[in-house]
Amino acid sequence: MTGTRIRLLREEDWPDVIAAEERAYASSGLSEGGPALRSRHRASPATCFVLEHAGAFGGYLLALPYPLFRCPDLSLAESGGAERTSNLHAHDLVIAERARGRGLAHRMLRHLEETGRAAGYRSLSLVAVRGSHVLWTPLGYRARPEVGLPASYGAEAVYMAKPIEAPATAAGTAAAAGTGGAAGAGAASGTAAARPSPNPADPAPGSPPRAEVG
Repeated sequence: MTGTRIRLLREEDWPDVIAAEERAYASSGLSEGGPALRSRHRASPATCFVLEHAGAFGGYLLALPYPLFRCPDLSLAESGGAERTSNLHAHDLVIAERARGRGLAHRMLRHLEETGRAAGYRSLSLVAVRGSHVLWTPLGYRARPEVGLPASYGAEAVYMAKPIEAPATAAGTAAAAGTGGAAGAGAASGTAAARPSPNPADPAPGSPPRAEVG
């Protein structure tokens, strides 16, 4: 898409990020404020992104590793580093008013999925607020209404999750080498210890559902 790119969030982006978050959520009581937003970024700077559109700030996405079927409390900042888990949680996604209507929210979530796949995550999750779950279903997210959420998300919030499919080429290479996919790739690159640990509760394709990104 001409004039649009996604890059890692930088320090100089924070005034735009905080202002966009407040415009998006303050009226519904879902705004976290700057300190909490910054704490999500500190937990996982490699999975927090800014959208540049037509030469200006176009939105942001904050994501961090978080155990499947759990999510950050909007009223609390992160107290430490990222948890070791196989699930990557899309905590907050806002597209600036000037850039809406172009499918850029889906583009940012696809970018996050590619990032998570490359890092060895097994699933993605988010919390849909204000009835936005219909926006994420086409991307493969499924509602999980049995998952309890912090009260800070409001009564209409729904937890959603999807599996991340392993790249076919990686699986084929691992099979040819006689090793498991993640272990084989990690051993070859020397980064096995940095990969997320498998989670037996990871959602499987076609698993029964239970569910805007807060």
